[in-house]
Amino acid sequence: MKVFRISSLFILACLAVLLRIHPAIADTPKHYTDLKFSPPPEVRVPDYTQFKLKNGMTVYLMEDHELPLVSGTALVRTGDRFEPANQVGLGELTGTVMRSGGTQKRSADQLNQLLEQRAASIETGIATTSGSASFNTLSEDLPEVFDLFAEVIQQPAFAEDKLAIAKVQAQGGIARRNDDPNGIAGREFQKLIYGEQSPYARIPEFSTLANITRNDLVAFYRRSFRPEQMLLGVVGDFEPKQMRSLIEAKFGTWNPTGQKMPSSLPSVTQAKQGGIFFANQPQLNQSYLQIGHLGGALNSPDYPALSVMEDVLSGFGRRLFNEVRSRQGLAYSVFASWGAQFDYPGVFLAGGETRSQATVPFIQAVKKEIERIRQEPISAEELAFAKDTVLNSFIFNFQDPAQTLSRLLRYEYFGYPKDFIFQYRKGVEATTVADVQRVAQKYLQPEKLVTMVVGNEKEINPPLSSLGQPVSAVDITIPQPAAGR
Repeated sequence: MKVFRISSLFILACLAVLLRIHPAIADTPKHYTDLKFSPPPEVRVPDYTQFKLKNGMTVYLMEDHELPLVSGTALVRTGDRFEPANQVGLGELTGTVMRSGGTQKRSADQLNQLLEQRAASIETGIATTSGSASFNTLSEDLPEVFDLFAEVIQQPAFAEDKLAIAKVQAQGGIARRNDDPNGIAGREFQKLIYGEQSPYARIPEFSTLANITRNDLVAFYRRSFRPEQMLLGVVGDFEPKQMRSLIEAKFGTWNPTGQKMPSSLPSVTQAKQGGIFFANQPQLNQSYLQIGHLGGALNSPDYPALSVMEDVLSGFGRRLFNEVRSRQGLAYSVFASWGAQFDYPGVFLAGGETRSQATVPFIQAVKKEIERIRQEPISAEELAFAKDTVLNSFIFNFQDPAQTLSRLLRYEYFGYPKDFIFQYRKGVEATTVADVQRVAQKYLQPEKLVTMVVGNEKEINPPLSSLGQPVSAVDITIPQPAAGR
C-alpha cells in the first residue's frame, strides 16, 4: 500500500511539472461561417463493360475485388404510374408477390431456404417510375444465386395465398395511414399539387385493392418484366468473361411475347394554384406544415444553381434555421428543398413542425424568407459555403463502385448523358450570386404556394383565416371497404 501511495504521488508530481511547462490551451470555437473546406475529391467512374443481349437487355459489368461479394440490380421500365385508376396498388402488389410468391419451380419457402443457406438475398419491387429486382451473394455462390435470380424474374408463380397476405398488409397500411400527422401532411400536399387522380399522388384504397386479382398481377408483370425493358448492372468480385457467359446463359433465350408498357408518360400540371388547406386533428398540440408548389426536373440547366439556392435556405445554420427556428423560436424543425425528378416535375417544398399557437407566424416567417431570397442577393460567404456543402455532399453518392453503378443505370434508364454527374458538378462550381437570385426569381412563385396544415383547430391562435386567404377543409376520412369484401 505504501509503495502504491509513493508511486501515485510521484506520478502526480510529474504531471504538475508537465502542465507548468505545457499549459493546456483550448481552441477558440469557430463560427460555422469561418470553417474551411478542403477541395472535394474528384469523382471517378471505375472501368466497366457494357453490352446488349440479342433480346434487347442492356448489361453493365463493374469489377470490384475488395470483398468476395457480388450484387446485381435490374431496372425495369414500368411503374405504378401505369396502373389503372381503379386498381391503385397493383404495381406495388405485383412487385411484392413476384418475390414472396415463389417461382414455378420452387415454393416461397424453398426459395427462402436456399437463399438463407447461402446468406444471400433476392428482392423485387415496383415503385412510381420503375421496377427493380436485385441480388446479393458471396462470390463462391454466384452461379447458384444468379440462377435463382433469373428464375424469380422469368418464372414468378404469383401464389394466391401470398397475394392474400400482401393485400392484408396493404389494408393494414390504409387503416393506419392517419396515425402519423406528418404522413397526413405529405400525402394531402401531394394531392393538392398533382391532383387527387394523378398517378403521382393517388393512393390505394380498400376498394382499389378489392379490384385486383392474381390475373391482374400476371398481366402487369408480363407488360413490365421484359428483356428489352430491362437494364441489368452487376458489380463485385467476378471474372467478366464468366459473368457475361452466365448472363447470356440465363437471360439470352428469354423472349416473352405480348403487350409492352406504354412509352408515353402521364401529364403533370399543378392542381391547386395557391390556397390554405387544413386537416383538423383535435388530439394534437402542435401543427405540421407543408408549403410549396410544382418543382422541376433534374435535367434542367438551372438545377445546379437551384441546388445551391436550396442549401442557402435549408439546413443547420442556414436562413430558415437561423431565422425561423433560432431567432424567432417558431419551429421545432424547419426545412426547404427544391424537388426535382428524372422525367416529371418534382415539388418545391418548405415546411416543418411548430406549436399550435405559432402556426400563423411560422407560415408568415417561411414565406418571408422565400420572398427575401428572391428579392435580395445572397452574400458571397453564403454562396461559397453552400457550394462547398453541395459539392462535398455530392461526393458521398460515389463512395463505392455499387453506388456509382446505380447512378449509371439510372442515367441510362431515364435517358440522361453518361457524363451527367460531371455536368452537374461543373454547374455547381460555376454558380454565382447572380445565378442564385435569377433562379429564385424565376422558379419560386409565391402566388402559387399551396399551404397544407395538419393541427388542432381550437389551439391555432391566431386562426389560419387571419392570413387573408380562404381556408379549405381537407377530408382525410378513410373510405371503408364495401360489405362482403
